[in-house]
Amino acid sequence: MTAAVEFAQVQGILQHFEIIGEKSARRLMAYLKDDTGVIELIWFKGINWVEKTLKEGEPYIVSGRTSFFMGKPQMVHPEMELVRDQAAGAKNFLEPVYSTTEKLKARALGARQIAKLLQALFPLLTEKDLPENLPDAIIKKVQLVSRYEAYKYIHFPASAEQYEQALRRLKFEELFIAQVRLAMVKSERHRYSKGVVFDKVGELFNTFYHRYLPFQLTGAQKRVIKEIRADTATGHQMNRLLQGDVGSGKTMVALLIMLLAIDNGFQCCLMSPTEILAQQHYASLTEYLKDLPVGIRLLTGSTKTAERKQILQALSEGLLPIIIGTHALIEEVVQFKNLGLAVIDEQHRFGVAQRASLWKKAVIPPHILVMTATPIPRTLAMTAYGDLDYSVMDELPPGRQPITTVHRYDTHRTAVMDFIKSEIQKGRQVYIIFPLIEESAKLDYENLMQGYENVKAFFAEPQYWISMVHGRQPAEQKETNMRRFVTGDTQIMVSTTVIEVGVNVPNASVMVIESAEKFGLSQLHQLRGRVGRGAEKSYCILMTSTKLSNDARERIKTMTSTSNGFEISEKDLELRGPGDIEGTRQSGALNLKLADLIKDKLILETAKKLAEQLIESDPELETTDNLRLKYYLIALKGKTPWSLIS
Repeated sequence: MTAAVEFAQVQGILQHFEIIGEKSARRLMAYLKDDTGVIELIWFKGINWVEKTLKEGEPYIVSGRTSFFMGKPQMVHPEMELVRDQAAGAKNFLEPVYSTTEKLKARALGARQIAKLLQALFPLLTEKDLPENLPDAIIKKVQLVSRYEAYKYIHFPASAEQYEQALRRLKFEELFIAQVRLAMVKSERHRYSKGVVFDKVGELFNTFYHRYLPFQLTGAQKRVIKEIRADTATGHQMNRLLQGDVGSGKTMVALLIMLLAIDNGFQCCLMSPTEILAQQHYASLTEYLKDLPVGIRLLTGSTKTAERKQILQALSEGLLPIIIGTHALIEEVVQFKNLGLAVIDEQHRFGVAQRASLWKKAVIPPHILVMTATPIPRTLAMTAYGDLDYSVMDELPPGRQPITTVHRYDTHRTAVMDFIKSEIQKGRQVYIIFPLIEESAKLDYENLMQGYENVKAFFAEPQYWISMVHGRQPAEQKETNMRRFVTGDTQIMVSTTVIEVGVNVPNASVMVIESAEKFGLSQLHQLRGRVGRGAEKSYCILMTSTKLSNDARERIKTMTSTSNGFEISEKDLELRGPGDIEGTRQSGALNLKLADLIKDKLILETAKKLAEQLIESDPELETTDNLRLKYYLIALKGKTPWSLIS
């Protein structure tokens, strides 16, 4: 197994050249030794030139991307610098390494040549050429070196301390500038945006709260409702992200805020990313509101023409207070009389333009409540969603039993199937989930069909009945199969990840995830959240092959050791990096050059705190000390793409 790690730079003595293999497999190998051990150096091209140029027994600084093969560290086509040939300024400490390309190398512009150019050019710069961009008060408080010194030390440090000082300054600057921009957007919205006012708690809200609330609200739900009520009473548009773990009761919060909006004379909409989820919301909200005189309708791509016409007319005349729907809600033909609240579920499934088109449907923009059950690591919430007000629901409703999560290899399949049979005998239901690998829809389908046949072999009709749901099915068939499982006509649901978000079957007590090593942590956690929704003890069984990568082992270990979505999200960020976390890739707040959201949490927290304090005291950056920062931001404007929720 080969696992790539970070770019590394090593100094040691070059030893022992040997040419291995023949023809296309021919390669040159050498070994670099220092006090800690030996690293293999490999060249596939330019072998004769490398062998003539490099000298055995001499000290070299070697730079490149390091990987491990058969447990041994190695570098392929490393950059080599003979120690005694180094420029005088480097003092044998660190040799700068610069990105280059094969074409540039062919024209004698490799990392070494770029370094020499910079060593010649940097002394021509003065502090005026790299003016300070941070306020003096911030530099003093955080004890940062100047901007000029930071650039000098990052390229040509004379000591490890100088290099660390430069790195700390530049990372802080990068994060601080991003946080200032987010804080300014939020501050501007709080001060200047217009929003409708929900100034009374009326009859619908009070009647539902005191007579029909199906369960006692958690402390977290009460806190979030209080925060939203404060937002919606200010006359400014609310823009709030509500993050709650699977089953924490976000839908109930959304319903109560909808009733608040209706009591104040406004319409509401709830937009979901999939038809199944929209139908789920419609069913649950209709059930909650059955004893109240509140009209609620569902609008999706498959709504019949006559019904659609009726819904559109009721919306435009203000006769329909609540509409639940999918992307169909953002179509131009959908017009509201007085939309006051837009709730967006699983917001990362929608593009920025799609979301924006929803609140253009009112003269004064409606209040926005963005909900997600996908746990967001705190560092991501501070960057990708830093311009939003942010609520977290970290309590589960009383009576929820913890889900037991276990890992089983394919070799234990018979025992797992016997356990499923015992649960079905108790009257429970079971999910069996197969992975979706987007690159190969055909392969996915074949795997699912094969899996379905295997399940049927263990659970023969008529003793057992199985529903199957997958992306290739027509919407009507998918809905029928889903409904059969929801109503208990079938005991087993074989599915791809279409049931990942929102499907609610309290009687389902077992979740089997096939090839669990192919799923990300966040997705595994979402899937696990489909069980444990009733009063019965529930189980999640992670099935894998016996051959697992280190990352896969780490994911499985995390899932079996914790059910806390926030802990899982932090681990997910650590394993995958911010660029791969779903929904954040489009956010320019994560286009970081030096800072690392995982390793630099403390710097980020300091940067955020100081940025918020700065904008609170001087929102327009008009004081003398802050003017340089203001001019720097003006110069940057338009250069950094970044995404806003609204």
